[in-house]
Amino acid sequence: MSTTIRTLLLLRHAKSDYPSGVDDHERPLAARGIREAVLAGDWIRANVGDVDAVLCSTATRTRQTLERTGITAAVQYVDRIYDSTPGIVIDEINTVRSRFAADLGDHAELTTLLVVGHEPVMSSLALNLANDATNNGAAAQEISAKFPTSSVAVLRIAEPWNQLALGGAELVDFHIAR
Repeated sequence: MSTTIRTLLLLRHAKSDYPSGVDDHERPLAARGIREAVLAGDWIRANVGDVDAVLCSTATRTRQTLERTGITAAVQYVDRIYDSTPGIVIDEINTVRSRFAADLGDHAELTTLLVVGHEPVMSSLALNLANDATNNGAAAQEISAKFPTSSVAVLRIAEPWNQLALGGAELVDFHIAR
């Protein structure tokens, strides 16, 4: 078993706009979303630290959210994260070591991963990954009530990324960037 503790950040995209005639996938951020995405990035840097890699939905609002956070880690835009399920996102997370190997180099460890996605998947994923025995109960209750735009769930994982499964993480924090 690995002794490295990994951090998984689940970020719901910032508040989006609803322009007439624009397909859901192409909806941009609203002015409020632009401000809040910056706050989410500031909170991540101040409370978690550097992000090593990012998996981001291909939707316009998730791409714009990531851009506004100011996080400059290696990123892959993944079609499967848009209109997804928790199982699909876990499948994508399970492959991060190999998919970011060229960006990280031979000896670098991917310890902090950010996933930028959508509801209801982000809340369901956070709650289903969390091990009931070790999770932050207040954070779990807050996520159960609502996972607003620009919110970040922070989970810790003791196993390698390719072994992440339901119940395999500790929910340690939840922050609403407002």
